[in-house]
Amino acid sequence: MGQKTHPTGLRLGIIRTWNSKWFARKKAYRDNLLEDIKLRRFISKELDDADVSTIEILRSPRRVTINVYTARPGVVIGQGGQRVEEFKTKLETFTDKEIQLNVLEIRRPEVDATLIARNVASQIEGRVSHRRAMKRAIQSAMRLGAQGIKIKCGGRLGGAEIARAEEYKEGRIPLHTLRADIDFAKATAHTTAGCVGVKVWIFNKEVLGGMSEYWERSFSEEKRQKQQTGSRRPSGRKREPKRKTRRKK
Repeated sequence: MGQKTHPTGLRLGIIRTWNSKWFARKKAYRDNLLEDIKLRRFISKELDDADVSTIEILRSPRRVTINVYTARPGVVIGQGGQRVEEFKTKLETFTDKEIQLNVLEIRRPEVDATLIARNVASQIEGRVSHRRAMKRAIQSAMRLGAQGIKIKCGGRLGGAEIARAEEYKEGRIPLHTLRADIDFAKATAHTTAGCVGVKVWIFNKEVLGGMSEYWERSFSEEKRQKQQTGSRRPSGRKREPKRKTRRKK
């Protein structure tokens, strides 16, 4: 039976990179990892109204750089940059380290899996039909250039007594193609009937440059080994070709 793997984790090191970029040893690794988790939770809670998608954390010996990708950078920055300065002070108090905060804009939020999952979940919490929310999100994503999208909702849909799962799909979602740029995210809608899970897969494009370097290196290594060993026929007496003889009747 086939097992499902996380689309992002499967492509790490091939066409995707890590959201936390730093190096540490032994005990410092554990402390940094725990601090990263707390930082992400703190930022997501403080900037809940800013549609934050991705949080990147880069560490150096003296500074922590945080890149916040959001669909509403004006909400994060505030009037005259007041809110972002206050938020930076909170982060420095929270971590007791020097913080460099960069706010980056997401130009196409309609094709961002994290924002789509949260949007569908918030609509379900607002008693909007899950079918309508999913179809509307799919139409917006396909209209803005996505090559494929799949949305799946599971739980007590519509307040039903028996939980079930429904999914809608349009276009291509090549999950087994490692060069395919698959954006995956999930969110939870808290309703009076219970929790409803939302999962979103978006296929944006194929990244050909990700594995080309690997294949070129592999082929050049194989070619070099063939040149060293030599693909010539071993020296010695050449075999004479067999003569064809006809049988006499």
